[in-house]
Amino acid sequence: MCGLVGVVAASGTRLSIDERVLTRMRDRLVHRGPDDAGLFMGEGVGLGHRRLAVIDPTPAGRQPMSTPDGRWTIVYNGELYNDADVRQTLSSEGLRPRSDCDTETVLLAIGRWGVEARRRLRGMYAFGAWDAERRRLVLARDPLGIKPLHFTVLNGREIVFASEVRAILDHPAVGAVPDMATASGYLTNVRTTLDDRTLFEGVRTLRPGEWIEIDASGDELAMTRSSWWDDDHASVEGDTRDVVREAVFAHLRSDVPLCSLLSGGLDSSAIARVASERATDLRTYCSGAVTEERSDDFSYAREAAEWIGSVHTEVIVSREDFIEKWAGLVDHLCTPLSTPNEVAILAVAQKLRGEGNVVALSGEGADELFAGYSLSLAGAERWIETTPDEADGGGFELQAAAWVPIAMKPSLLTDDAIVAAGGDAELRSWYAEVYRDGVRSGLTRLDAHRHVHQRINLEGLLRRLDTSTMAASVEGRTPLADQVVALHAAGLPMERKFIAYPGGASHTKIALREAFANDLPPSIVRRPKASFPLPFQAWVGDAVETLRDSSFVNAVFRPEAIEQLTRDPGGLWNIAWPALNLAMWGRRWWG
Repeated sequence: MCGLVGVVAASGTRLSIDERVLTRMRDRLVHRGPDDAGLFMGEGVGLGHRRLAVIDPTPAGRQPMSTPDGRWTIVYNGELYNDADVRQTLSSEGLRPRSDCDTETVLLAIGRWGVEARRRLRGMYAFGAWDAERRRLVLARDPLGIKPLHFTVLNGREIVFASEVRAILDHPAVGAVPDMATASGYLTNVRTTLDDRTLFEGVRTLRPGEWIEIDASGDELAMTRSSWWDDDHASVEGDTRDVVREAVFAHLRSDVPLCSLLSGGLDSSAIARVASERATDLRTYCSGAVTEERSDDFSYAREAAEWIGSVHTEVIVSREDFIEKWAGLVDHLCTPLSTPNEVAILAVAQKLRGEGNVVALSGEGADELFAGYSLSLAGAERWIETTPDEADGGGFELQAAAWVPIAMKPSLLTDDAIVAAGGDAELRSWYAEVYRDGVRSGLTRLDAHRHVHQRINLEGLLRRLDTSTMAASVEGRTPLADQVVALHAAGLPMERKFIAYPGGASHTKIALREAFANDLPPSIVRRPKASFPLPFQAWVGDAVETLRDSSFVNAVFRPEAIEQLTRDPGGLWNIAWPALNLAMWGRRWWG
């Protein structure tokens, strides 16, 4: 896994930065790539790369990497899981890679097939590819949004892009101005993006599956954005167990030590169970808290590890660890956290990296693809029974999943802040559009709610895994958030994923549970949804003074709301968590 940064100017426009500034921007991402670094400077273009060497960790994999004729140059972050297949096709057409690195495979594929290469790539990736002959830049992100990529355009003549927003903000012409619509949206759904908007005004993010072509041959940049991948009109048939096993095996390719995160839930246990078939000395890791109320948090993971036969390690996060790592991670990432579990993921990533592991498998994706959110889906089914077909399912999802409901904001935020956020119009519109997309594609209304989980929830969880693991220089891989698995899950009828019964009971991830019923202990197969649990509700009060210290929060929150949160943060944890994150983020940038 890696970190990338780039700057491209329109024809006739000099780059606004020199090699020294580009190097500083690149090295802001050293945690994403501690093994190597490279720069490419050309006419009106500068590309930088930090490398975490996972496949072919020799100098042959150094980036930026160019085609032999020098036409194409790429900076790439990701892993290609069908690398052998793509290489075979390239070789049959006379293009033989010189290294074993998948970066070269992607580079040659882009040079050979252009943007149509996207239909041939299976993996997690984000990259920038520069075509010097046509003065054209291609930015791309994988279909499920596993790897991040952000950009901003300066005066229509220069584009700056990077793996993390913090590197873009190191550009002297990019100011750190809060995007109030996204900040308000974050209070509601704890997501650090709002469609393609970030928390910083003017800085955008590529959507999952999006490819952007930037024509820099004229006096101004011309941008074409397209999203090509749609899982609602295709499917991968076959047995769910076979599909998942193949995906896990594909994710095991590595030239450096690999391990697996193991919470003791169905998803991570299934991955570790399959991985152990090929990795006979598999190491597994679990992170959580031990308190009087939660003394058995690790018991399921222990049971799964014993069943699998892995070498298992537990990482305990104390109250003091939580507060320290929370504040440190916000400062490091320069953005708020999405969920408290990011702290647990960071703690376990630091531990496993310290023991020599570089790659970690994780279970993200199953809940969104196979319908694992029982409360949300059961509530949606009850809502569907009492509303007409044209009702706003996106609005229901927004309300049902809210940390801070939109209706509550007038009592929390100043009038000016609400106006600056546009009254959350973009947030409402985004959820409504994602829900309508599902219905228009032929999904049932209930499956359209699951579609919202996949499009919005999953991107946030994948971003959480990426930032928390990469902060420790660890590559997180998600075999269940895989294109082939996603297409298979999309082809399953909803009754193979979720059923709600009278009285409130429900059955989630049906196909996945049945697939691994004979591979795991019954207690694991039947276990309700769980992750790395931390009792943050009882701990958030330790950071409450941040509310008073943050000029940003004091500018946008009503004084009486700050006072109420300060008095009872634990009782108001659903408000305190996003508010305190915004306070830490605001203090990082504006004091």
